[in-house]
Amino acid sequence: MSSSLFRTKKVEQSILDTEEPEHALKKSLSALDLTVFGVGVIIGTGIFVLTGTVARNNAGPAVALAFAAAGVVCALAALCYAEFASTVPVAGSAYTFSYASLGELPAWIIGWDLVLEFALGTAVVAVGWSGYIRSLLDNAGWQMPEALTGPTGAEGFSFDILAALLVLALTGILVLGMKLSARVTSVVVAIKVTVVLVVIIAGAFFVNGANYDPFIPEAKPVAAGQSLDSPLIQVIFGWAPSNFGVMGIFTAASVVFFAFIGFDIVATAAEETRNPQRDMPRGILGSLFICTALYVAVSIVVTGMQNYTRLSEEAPLADAFKATGHPWYAGFISFGAAVGLTTVCMILLLGQTRVFFAMSRDGLLPRFFSRVHPRFKTPHRPTILLGVIIAIVAGFTSLSELAELVNIGTLFAFVIVAISVIILRRTRPDLHRAFRTPWVPFIPILSVGASLWLMLNLPAETWIRFAIWMAIGFVVYFLYGRGHSRLARRTETTPDEVVGPPGGDVR
Repeated sequence: MSSSLFRTKKVEQSILDTEEPEHALKKSLSALDLTVFGVGVIIGTGIFVLTGTVARNNAGPAVALAFAAAGVVCALAALCYAEFASTVPVAGSAYTFSYASLGELPAWIIGWDLVLEFALGTAVVAVGWSGYIRSLLDNAGWQMPEALTGPTGAEGFSFDILAALLVLALTGILVLGMKLSARVTSVVVAIKVTVVLVVIIAGAFFVNGANYDPFIPEAKPVAAGQSLDSPLIQVIFGWAPSNFGVMGIFTAASVVFFAFIGFDIVATAAEETRNPQRDMPRGILGSLFICTALYVAVSIVVTGMQNYTRLSEEAPLADAFKATGHPWYAGFISFGAAVGLTTVCMILLLGQTRVFFAMSRDGLLPRFFSRVHPRFKTPHRPTILLGVIIAIVAGFTSLSELAELVNIGTLFAFVIVAISVIILRRTRPDLHRAFRTPWVPFIPILSVGASLWLMLNLPAETWIRFAIWMAIGFVVYFLYGRGHSRLARRTETTPDEVVGPPGGDVR
Protein backbone atom coordinates (compact mmCIF):
# COMPACT_ATOMS: atom_id res chain seq x y z
CA MET A 1 0.00 0.00 0.00
CA SER A 2 2.85 2.36 0.89
CA SER A 3 4.38 1.78 -2.54
CA SER A 4 1.12 2.62 -4.31
CA LEU A 5 0.67 5.83 -2.35
CA PHE A 6 4.08 7.09 -3.40
CA ARG A 7 4.15 5.88 -7.01
CA THR A 8 5.56 8.61 -9.20
CA LYS A 9 4.59 9.61 -12.69
CA LYS A 10 7.40 9.79 -15.20
CA VAL A 11 8.08 13.23 -16.65
CA GLU A 12 7.95 11.71 -20.13
CA GLN A 13 4.48 10.29 -19.43
CA SER A 14 3.24 13.63 -18.10
CA ILE A 15 4.35 15.34 -21.30
CA LEU A 16 2.91 12.54 -23.44
CA ASP A 17 -0.50 12.97 -21.78
CA THR A 18 -0.62 16.59 -22.91
CA GLU A 19 -0.54 15.47 -26.55
CA GLU A 20 -3.82 13.53 -26.42
CA PRO A 21 -6.23 15.48 -28.68
CA GLU A 22 -9.15 15.51 -26.24
CA HIS A 23 -6.92 16.75 -23.39
CA ALA A 24 -4.53 19.05 -25.30
CA LEU A 25 -4.44 22.74 -24.39
CA LYS A 26 -3.64 25.35 -27.04
CA LYS A 27 -0.07 26.70 -26.93
CA SER A 28 -0.32 30.46 -27.45
CA LEU A 29 1.69 32.24 -24.72
CA SER A 30 5.06 33.96 -25.00
CA ALA A 31 7.57 35.11 -22.37
CA LEU A 32 5.99 38.58 -22.47
CA ASP A 33 2.52 37.10 -21.90
CA LEU A 34 3.82 35.15 -18.91
CA THR A 35 5.55 38.20 -17.44
CA VAL A 36 2.34 40.22 -17.84
CA PHE A 37 0.38 37.44 -16.13
CA GLY A 38 2.86 37.45 -13.25
CA VAL A 39 2.79 41.23 -12.81
CA GLY A 40 -0.98 41.18 -13.19
CA VAL A 41 -1.55 38.76 -10.32
CA ILE A 42 1.18 39.99 -7.96
CA ILE A 43 0.35 43.71 -7.95
CA GLY A 44 -2.94 43.90 -6.13
CA THR A 45 -4.26 44.60 -2.66
CA GLY A 46 -0.81 44.37 -1.08
CA ILE A 47 0.74 47.42 -2.66
CA PHE A 48 -2.36 49.55 -2.01
CA VAL A 49 -3.07 48.46 1.58
CA LEU A 50 -0.30 46.54 3.38
CA THR A 51 2.29 49.32 3.20
CA GLY A 52 0.47 51.40 5.81
CA THR A 53 -0.36 48.45 8.07
CA VAL A 54 3.16 47.08 8.45
CA ALA A 55 4.78 50.52 8.57
CA ARG A 56 2.63 51.56 11.54
CA ASN A 57 2.69 48.27 13.40
CA ASN A 58 5.91 46.46 12.56
CA ALA A 59 8.71 48.16 10.65
CA GLY A 60 8.29 51.94 10.25
CA PRO A 61 10.01 53.34 7.13
CA ALA A 62 12.02 50.09 7.00
CA VAL A 63 8.92 48.50 5.48
CA ALA A 64 10.87 48.79 2.22
CA LEU A 65 13.34 46.27 3.63
CA ALA A 66 10.43 44.00 4.63
CA PHE A 67 9.19 43.98 1.04
CA ALA A 68 12.74 43.22 -0.11
CA ALA A 69 13.03 40.34 2.39
CA ALA A 70 9.69 38.85 1.28
CA GLY A 71 10.84 39.22 -2.31
CA VAL A 72 14.00 37.25 -1.52
CA VAL A 73 11.93 34.40 -0.04
CA CYS A 74 9.83 34.34 -3.21
CA ALA A 75 12.95 34.52 -5.38
CA LEU A 76 14.37 31.40 -3.73
CA ALA A 77 11.13 29.57 -4.52
CA ALA A 78 11.00 31.11 -8.00
CA LEU A 79 14.36 29.56 -8.90
CA CYS A 80 12.95 26.13 -8.02
CA TYR A 81 9.70 26.79 -9.91
CA ALA A 82 11.66 27.92 -12.97
CA GLU A 83 13.60 24.64 -13.15
CA PHE A 84 10.47 22.52 -12.86
CA ALA A 85 8.31 24.59 -15.20
CA SER A 86 10.96 24.41 -17.94
CA THR A 87 11.65 20.69 -17.37
CA VAL A 88 8.04 19.55 -16.88
CA PRO A 89 5.96 21.95 -19.07
CA VAL A 90 2.63 20.53 -17.93
CA ALA A 91 -0.41 22.25 -16.39
CA GLY A 92 -0.73 21.88 -12.65
CA SER A 93 2.34 23.68 -11.28
CA ALA A 94 3.41 22.28 -7.88
CA TYR A 95 0.91 19.41 -8.20
CA THR A 96 2.54 18.12 -11.38
CA PHE A 97 6.06 18.70 -10.05
CA SER A 98 5.43 16.72 -6.87
CA TYR A 99 3.78 13.88 -8.84
CA ALA A 100 7.04 13.44 -10.73
CA SER A 101 9.24 13.44 -7.63
CA LEU A 102 7.40 12.73 -4.35
CA GLY A 103 4.58 10.48 -5.52
CA GLU A 104 0.81 10.36 -5.91
CA LEU A 105 -0.34 11.03 -2.34
CA PRO A 106 1.94 14.08 -1.85
CA ALA A 107 0.84 15.30 -5.30
CA TRP A 108 -2.80 14.99 -4.27
CA ILE A 109 -2.10 16.86 -1.02
CA ILE A 110 -0.46 19.79 -2.80
CA GLY A 111 -3.12 19.81 -5.52
CA TRP A 112 -5.86 19.90 -2.89
CA ASP A 113 -3.98 22.71 -1.16
CA LEU A 114 -3.74 24.73 -4.39
CA VAL A 115 -7.46 24.33 -5.08
CA LEU A 116 -8.18 25.94 -1.70
CA GLU A 117 -5.54 28.64 -2.14
CA PHE A 118 -6.67 29.80 -5.57
CA ALA A 119 -10.42 29.47 -4.91
CA LEU A 120 -10.34 31.38 -1.65
CA GLY A 121 -7.95 33.94 -3.10
CA THR A 122 -10.26 34.54 -6.07
CA ALA A 123 -13.31 35.04 -3.82
CA VAL A 124 -11.51 37.36 -1.41
CA VAL A 125 -10.03 39.49 -4.20
CA ALA A 126 -13.43 39.72 -5.91
CA VAL A 127 -14.93 41.04 -2.68
CA GLY A 128 -12.10 43.58 -2.39
CA TRP A 129 -12.70 44.68 -5.97
CA SER A 130 -16.38 45.14 -5.21
CA GLY A 131 -15.51 47.37 -2.28
CA TYR A 132 -13.36 49.66 -4.42
CA ILE A 133 -16.06 49.90 -7.09
CA ARG A 134 -18.71 50.78 -4.49
CA SER A 135 -16.37 53.44 -3.11
CA LEU A 136 -15.99 54.97 -6.56
CA LEU A 137 -19.77 54.86 -7.08
CA ASP A 138 -20.32 56.53 -3.70
CA ASN A 139 -17.92 59.31 -4.65
CA ALA A 140 -19.98 59.83 -7.80
CA GLY A 141 -23.17 60.04 -5.75
CA TRP A 142 -24.52 56.58 -6.64
CA GLN A 143 -25.31 54.19 -3.82
CA MET A 144 -26.18 50.53 -4.29
CA PRO A 145 -28.98 48.87 -2.27
CA GLU A 146 -27.56 47.32 0.89
CA ALA A 147 -29.04 43.94 -0.03
CA LEU A 148 -26.63 43.85 -3.01
CA THR A 149 -23.45 44.80 -1.19
CA GLY A 150 -22.65 41.57 0.65
CA PRO A 151 -22.41 40.71 4.35
CA THR A 152 -20.24 43.74 5.16
CA GLY A 153 -22.89 46.15 3.99
CA ALA A 154 -26.16 45.01 5.54
CA GLU A 155 -27.78 42.86 8.18
CA GLY A 156 -29.85 39.83 7.22
CA PHE A 157 -29.73 38.42 3.70
CA SER A 158 -27.31 40.25 1.45
CA PHE A 159 -25.46 39.21 -1.69
CA ASP A 160 -22.44 40.99 -3.17
CA ILE A 161 -23.69 41.17 -6.73
CA LEU A 162 -20.63 43.04 -8.05
CA ALA A 163 -18.19 40.40 -6.77
CA ALA A 164 -20.26 37.59 -8.24
CA LEU A 165 -20.65 39.32 -11.62
CA LEU A 166 -16.90 39.94 -11.82
CA VAL A 167 -16.10 36.25 -11.30
CA LEU A 168 -18.70 35.18 -13.88
CA ALA A 169 -17.42 37.68 -16.46
CA LEU A 170 -13.82 36.53 -15.98
CA THR A 171 -14.97 32.92 -16.23
CA GLY A 172 -16.39 33.70 -19.67
CA ILE A 173 -13.12 35.30 -20.77
CA LEU A 174 -11.11 32.27 -19.65
CA VAL A 175 -13.42 29.89 -21.51
CA LEU A 176 -12.94 31.84 -24.74
CA GLY A 177 -9.20 31.27 -24.74
CA MET A 178 -5.83 32.03 -23.21
CA LYS A 179 -4.84 34.51 -25.90
CA LEU A 180 -7.92 36.62 -25.22
CA SER A 181 -7.18 36.36 -21.51
CA ALA A 182 -3.61 37.48 -22.17
CA ARG A 183 -4.78 40.48 -24.21
CA VAL A 184 -7.27 41.58 -21.57
CA THR A 185 -4.61 41.16 -18.89
CA SER A 186 -2.07 43.17 -20.92
CA VAL A 187 -4.42 46.16 -21.16
CA VAL A 188 -5.37 46.05 -17.48
CA VAL A 189 -1.78 45.55 -16.30
CA ALA A 190 -0.67 48.53 -18.40
CA ILE A 191 -3.24 50.70 -16.59
CA LYS A 192 -2.27 49.31 -13.19
CA VAL A 193 1.47 49.78 -13.66
CA THR A 194 0.87 53.31 -14.94
CA VAL A 195 -1.00 54.14 -11.74
CA VAL A 196 1.82 52.70 -9.63
CA LEU A 197 4.46 54.64 -11.57
CA VAL A 198 2.47 57.86 -11.19
CA VAL A 199 2.36 57.28 -7.43
CA ILE A 200 6.13 56.74 -7.35
CA ILE A 201 7.07 59.67 -9.60
CA ALA A 202 4.52 62.20 -8.33
CA GLY A 203 4.99 61.17 -4.71
CA ALA A 204 8.75 61.65 -4.94
CA PHE A 205 8.19 65.43 -5.22
CA PHE A 206 6.45 65.45 -1.81
CA VAL A 207 8.97 63.38 0.16
CA ASN A 208 10.17 64.92 3.41
CA GLY A 209 13.47 63.48 4.59
CA ALA A 210 12.50 64.03 8.23
CA ASN A 211 9.88 61.29 7.90
CA TYR A 212 12.66 58.72 7.52
CA ASP A 213 14.06 59.47 11.00
CA PRO A 214 14.28 56.94 12.51
CA PHE A 215 14.40 54.60 9.52
CA ILE A 216 14.29 51.55 11.81
CA PRO A 217 12.29 52.53 14.94
CA GLU A 218 13.33 51.20 18.34
CA ALA A 219 12.28 47.61 19.00
CA LYS A 220 9.14 47.00 21.04
CA PRO A 221 8.80 43.34 22.15
CA VAL A 222 5.36 41.80 21.83
CA ALA A 223 4.03 40.02 24.91
CA ALA A 224 3.95 36.26 24.46
CA GLY A 225 0.44 34.86 24.09
CA GLN A 226 -1.23 31.47 23.94
CA SER A 227 -4.43 32.38 22.09
CA LEU A 228 -5.22 30.90 18.69
CA ASP A 229 -4.92 34.29 17.02
CA SER A 230 -1.26 34.47 18.14
CA PRO A 231 1.50 33.39 15.75
CA LEU A 232 2.15 29.64 15.96
CA ILE A 233 5.72 30.29 17.07
CA GLN A 234 4.34 32.06 20.16
CA VAL A 235 1.86 29.30 20.97
CA ILE A 236 4.47 26.52 20.72
CA PHE A 237 7.65 28.15 22.03
CA GLY A 238 6.30 31.13 23.96
CA TRP A 239 8.68 33.32 21.94
CA ALA A 240 7.22 36.59 20.72
CA PRO A 241 8.73 38.46 17.77
CA SER A 242 9.48 42.16 18.13
CA ASN A 243 7.67 44.99 16.47
CA PHE A 244 10.11 47.51 14.99
CA GLY A 245 13.83 47.06 15.31
CA VAL A 246 15.65 44.61 13.04
CA MET A 247 13.40 41.69 14.02
CA GLY A 248 10.38 43.84 13.27
CA ILE A 249 11.46 43.88 9.63
CA PHE A 250 11.22 40.08 9.47
CA THR A 251 7.88 40.13 11.29
CA ALA A 252 6.66 42.63 8.69
CA ALA A 253 7.98 40.40 5.90
CA SER A 254 5.66 37.58 7.01
CA VAL A 255 2.75 40.02 6.65
CA VAL A 256 3.67 41.66 3.34
CA PHE A 257 4.33 38.21 1.86
CA PHE A 258 0.62 38.31 0.96
CA ALA A 259 1.49 41.02 -1.55
CA PHE A 260 3.63 38.56 -3.53
CA ILE A 261 1.15 35.71 -3.70
CA GLY A 262 0.46 34.63 -7.24
CA PHE A 263 3.79 34.54 -9.07
CA ASP A 264 3.70 30.74 -8.84
CA ILE A 265 0.52 30.79 -10.95
CA VAL A 266 2.71 31.56 -13.95
CA ALA A 267 3.93 27.95 -13.70
CA THR A 268 0.36 26.64 -14.17
CA ALA A 269 0.41 28.01 -17.73
CA ALA A 270 3.49 26.01 -18.77
CA GLU A 271 1.46 23.68 -20.97
CA GLU A 272 0.00 26.63 -22.90
CA THR A 273 3.38 28.27 -23.56
CA ARG A 274 4.90 28.08 -27.03
CA ASN A 275 8.49 27.64 -25.81
CA PRO A 276 8.28 26.74 -22.09
CA GLN A 277 11.94 25.74 -21.78
CA ARG A 278 12.99 29.30 -22.61
CA ASP A 279 9.98 31.41 -21.64
CA MET A 280 8.87 29.97 -18.27
CA PRO A 281 12.03 31.03 -16.35
CA ARG A 282 11.85 34.46 -17.97
CA GLY A 283 8.19 34.91 -17.09
CA ILE A 284 8.50 33.70 -13.49
CA LEU A 285 11.70 35.51 -12.54
CA GLY A 286 10.97 38.61 -14.65
CA SER A 287 7.55 39.29 -13.12
CA LEU A 288 8.86 38.76 -9.59
CA PHE A 289 11.78 41.16 -10.11
CA ILE A 290 9.55 43.89 -11.57
CA CYS A 291 7.01 43.67 -8.75
CA THR A 292 9.63 43.61 -5.99
CA ALA A 293 11.22 46.76 -7.42
CA LEU A 294 7.84 48.52 -7.60
CA TYR A 295 6.91 47.47 -4.05
CA VAL A 296 10.16 48.76 -2.60
CA ALA A 297 9.89 52.05 -4.51
CA VAL A 298 6.27 52.66 -3.45
CA SER A 299 7.00 51.93 0.21
CA ILE A 300 9.99 54.29 0.21
CA VAL A 301 7.92 57.09 -1.34
CA VAL A 302 4.83 56.74 0.83
CA THR A 303 6.78 56.60 4.13
CA GLY A 304 8.67 59.69 2.96
CA MET A 305 5.47 61.58 2.16
CA GLN A 306 3.89 61.00 5.57
CA ASN A 307 5.30 59.94 8.94
CA TYR A 308 4.77 56.22 9.41
CA THR A 309 2.82 56.78 12.66
CA ARG A 310 0.13 58.67 10.72
CA LEU A 311 -0.17 56.39 7.70
CA SER A 312 -3.63 55.03 6.99
CA GLU A 313 -4.04 51.27 7.39
CA GLU A 314 -6.91 51.15 4.86
CA ALA A 315 -5.66 53.39 2.03
CA PRO A 316 -2.10 54.56 2.79
CA LEU A 317 -1.25 55.70 -0.73
CA ALA A 318 -4.39 57.75 -1.23
CA ASP A 319 -4.27 59.28 2.25
CA ALA A 320 -0.60 60.18 1.89
CA PHE A 321 -1.49 62.34 -1.10
CA LYS A 322 -4.39 63.87 0.84
CA ALA A 323 -1.94 64.79 3.60
CA THR A 324 0.16 66.73 1.07
CA GLY A 325 -2.86 68.66 -0.17
CA HIS A 326 -3.57 66.63 -3.33
CA PRO A 327 -6.82 64.75 -2.60
CA TRP A 328 -7.69 64.18 -6.27
CA TYR A 329 -5.04 61.47 -6.33
CA ALA A 330 -7.22 59.39 -3.97
CA GLY A 331 -9.84 58.70 -6.66
CA PHE A 332 -7.12 57.99 -9.21
CA ILE A 333 -5.45 55.47 -6.89
CA SER A 334 -8.80 53.82 -6.03
CA PHE A 335 -9.42 53.42 -9.74
CA GLY A 336 -6.01 51.83 -10.17
CA ALA A 337 -6.66 49.47 -7.26
CA ALA A 338 -10.00 48.37 -8.73
CA VAL A 339 -8.43 47.79 -12.14
CA GLY A 340 -5.52 45.94 -10.57
CA LEU A 341 -7.71 43.56 -8.61
CA THR A 342 -9.50 42.57 -11.83
CA THR A 343 -6.41 40.86 -13.21
CA VAL A 344 -5.53 39.34 -9.83
CA CYS A 345 -8.96 37.72 -9.71
CA MET A 346 -8.76 36.42 -13.28
CA ILE A 347 -5.31 34.89 -12.95
CA LEU A 348 -6.12 33.24 -9.62
CA LEU A 349 -9.15 31.68 -11.31
CA LEU A 350 -6.93 30.63 -14.22
CA GLY A 351 -4.47 28.93 -11.88
CA GLN A 352 -7.16 27.00 -10.06
CA THR A 353 -8.81 25.67 -13.22
CA ARG A 354 -5.46 24.44 -14.56
CA VAL A 355 -4.65 22.55 -11.35
CA PHE A 356 -8.17 21.05 -11.29
CA PHE A 357 -7.80 20.11 -14.98
CA ALA A 358 -4.45 18.40 -14.40
CA MET A 359 -5.78 16.39 -11.44
CA SER A 360 -8.81 15.37 -13.50
CA ARG A 361 -6.65 14.26 -16.42
CA ASP A 362 -4.74 12.02 -14.01
CA GLY A 363 -8.00 10.47 -12.77
CA LEU A 364 -7.69 11.82 -9.23
CA LEU A 365 -10.81 13.91 -9.92
CA PRO A 366 -13.61 12.93 -12.37
CA ARG A 367 -12.20 12.75 -15.91
CA PHE A 368 -15.34 14.50 -17.17
CA PHE A 369 -13.52 17.73 -16.37
CA SER A 370 -10.38 16.89 -18.35
CA ARG A 371 -11.79 17.36 -21.85
CA VAL A 372 -11.02 20.67 -23.54
CA HIS A 373 -13.41 22.76 -25.62
CA PRO A 374 -13.31 21.58 -29.28
CA ARG A 375 -12.98 25.15 -30.58
CA PHE A 376 -11.27 27.23 -27.91
CA LYS A 377 -8.99 24.42 -26.58
CA THR A 378 -9.57 25.51 -23.00
CA PRO A 379 -10.69 23.39 -20.00
CA HIS A 380 -14.18 24.88 -20.15
CA ARG A 381 -15.92 22.40 -17.86
CA PRO A 382 -13.83 22.98 -14.70
CA THR A 383 -13.65 26.69 -15.55
CA ILE A 384 -17.44 27.03 -15.61
CA LEU A 385 -17.98 24.82 -12.56
CA LEU A 386 -15.41 26.59 -10.41
CA GLY A 387 -16.41 30.02 -11.72
CA VAL A 388 -20.03 29.51 -10.63
CA ILE A 389 -19.04 28.12 -7.21
CA ILE A 390 -16.57 30.94 -6.54
CA ALA A 391 -19.11 33.55 -7.69
CA ILE A 392 -21.57 32.24 -5.10
CA VAL A 393 -18.88 32.13 -2.39
CA ALA A 394 -17.75 35.67 -3.24
CA GLY A 395 -21.34 36.89 -3.03
CA PHE A 396 -21.66 35.74 0.57
CA THR A 397 -18.05 36.21 1.77
CA SER A 398 -16.66 39.13 3.77
CA LEU A 399 -12.95 40.00 3.96
CA SER A 400 -11.62 38.30 7.09
CA GLU A 401 -8.85 36.10 8.48
CA LEU A 402 -9.67 33.55 5.78
CA ALA A 403 -7.22 35.38 3.53
CA GLU A 404 -4.43 34.01 5.73
CA LEU A 405 -5.27 30.53 4.42
CA VAL A 406 -4.03 31.75 1.05
CA ASN A 407 -0.67 32.61 2.65
CA ILE A 408 -0.17 29.24 4.31
CA GLY A 409 -1.26 27.39 1.18
CA THR A 410 1.26 29.22 -0.97
CA LEU A 411 4.12 28.76 1.48
CA PHE A 412 3.30 25.06 1.75
CA ALA A 413 3.54 24.79 -2.03
CA PHE A 414 6.92 26.56 -1.92
CA VAL A 415 8.22 23.96 0.54
CA ILE A 416 7.02 21.04 -1.60
CA VAL A 417 8.50 22.42 -4.84
CA ALA A 418 11.89 23.09 -3.23
CA ILE A 419 12.05 19.54 -1.83
CA SER A 420 10.96 18.15 -5.18
CA VAL A 421 13.86 19.84 -6.97
CA ILE A 422 16.36 18.07 -4.71
CA ILE A 423 14.66 14.68 -5.12
CA LEU A 424 14.26 14.86 -8.91
CA ARG A 425 17.90 15.87 -9.30
CA ARG A 426 18.78 12.62 -7.51
CA THR A 427 16.23 10.27 -9.10
CA ARG A 428 16.32 11.69 -12.67
CA PRO A 429 19.74 13.26 -13.29
CA ASP A 430 19.33 12.34 -16.97
CA LEU A 431 16.49 14.81 -17.61
CA HIS A 432 17.21 17.76 -19.88
CA ARG A 433 16.89 20.92 -17.79
CA ALA A 434 16.70 24.10 -19.85
CA PHE A 435 17.00 26.06 -16.60
CA ARG A 436 18.83 24.72 -13.56
CA THR A 437 18.33 26.06 -10.04
CA PRO A 438 21.81 27.20 -8.94
CA TRP A 439 23.63 25.75 -5.93
CA VAL A 440 21.40 22.71 -5.35
CA PRO A 441 20.69 21.63 -2.64
CA PHE A 442 21.68 24.88 -0.85
CA ILE A 443 19.11 27.14 -2.56
CA PRO A 444 16.16 24.70 -2.17
CA ILE A 445 17.04 24.07 1.50
CA LEU A 446 17.23 27.82 2.09
CA SER A 447 13.85 28.20 0.37
CA VAL A 448 12.30 25.56 2.65
CA GLY A 449 13.70 27.22 5.76
CA ALA A 450 12.56 30.71 4.76
CA SER A 451 9.06 29.52 3.87
CA LEU A 452 8.67 27.57 7.11
CA TRP A 453 9.79 30.63 9.09
CA LEU A 454 7.03 32.75 7.53
CA MET A 455 4.52 29.96 8.12
CA LEU A 456 5.40 29.92 11.83
CA ASN A 457 4.53 33.61 11.99
CA LEU A 458 0.95 32.91 10.87
CA PRO A 459 -1.80 32.57 13.53
CA ALA A 460 -2.36 29.15 15.09
CA GLU A 461 -6.02 29.22 14.03
CA THR A 462 -4.88 29.45 10.41
CA TRP A 463 -2.93 26.22 10.88
CA ILE A 464 -6.02 24.56 12.36
CA ARG A 465 -8.21 25.57 9.41
CA PHE A 466 -5.52 24.39 7.01
CA ALA A 467 -5.29 21.03 8.81
CA ILE A 468 -9.08 20.58 8.56
CA TRP A 469 -9.00 21.22 4.80
CA MET A 470 -6.14 18.74 4.41
CA ALA A 471 -8.06 16.12 6.41
CA ILE A 472 -11.02 16.51 4.05
CA GLY A 473 -8.59 16.05 1.17
CA PHE A 474 -7.32 12.75 2.58
CA VAL A 475 -10.89 11.47 2.78
CA VAL A 476 -11.61 12.44 -0.84
CA TYR A 477 -8.39 10.81 -2.04
CA PHE A 478 -8.97 7.46 -0.33
CA LEU A 479 -12.66 7.33 -1.26
CA TYR A 480 -12.22 8.38 -4.91
CA GLY A 481 -8.80 9.45 -6.16
CA ARG A 482 -6.77 6.39 -5.19
CA GLY A 483 -9.20 3.98 -6.88
CA HIS A 484 -9.61 6.03 -10.08
CA SER A 485 -5.98 7.04 -10.51
CA ARG A 486 -4.95 6.75 -14.15
CA LEU A 487 -1.41 5.96 -13.04
CA ALA A 488 -2.65 3.07 -10.92
CA ARG A 489 -4.35 1.51 -13.94
CA ARG A 490 -1.21 1.91 -16.01
CA THR A 491 0.80 0.26 -13.25
CA GLU A 492 -1.42 -2.81 -13.36
CA THR A 493 -0.83 -3.33 -17.09
CA THR A 494 2.58 -1.73 -17.72
CA PRO A 495 4.58 -1.47 -14.49
CA ASP A 496 7.50 0.20 -16.25
CA GLU A 497 5.42 3.36 -16.68
CA VAL A 498 6.15 4.41 -13.12
CA VAL A 499 9.06 4.95 -10.84
CA GLY A 500 8.79 3.89 -7.22
CA PRO A 501 9.06 6.02 -4.10
CA PRO A 502 11.91 8.57 -4.10
CA GLY A 503 15.13 6.72 -3.50
CA GLY A 504 13.40 3.34 -3.61
CA ASP A 505 12.97 0.50 -6.06
CA VAL A 506 11.86 1.30 -9.60
CA ARG A 507 8.82 -0.95 -9.32
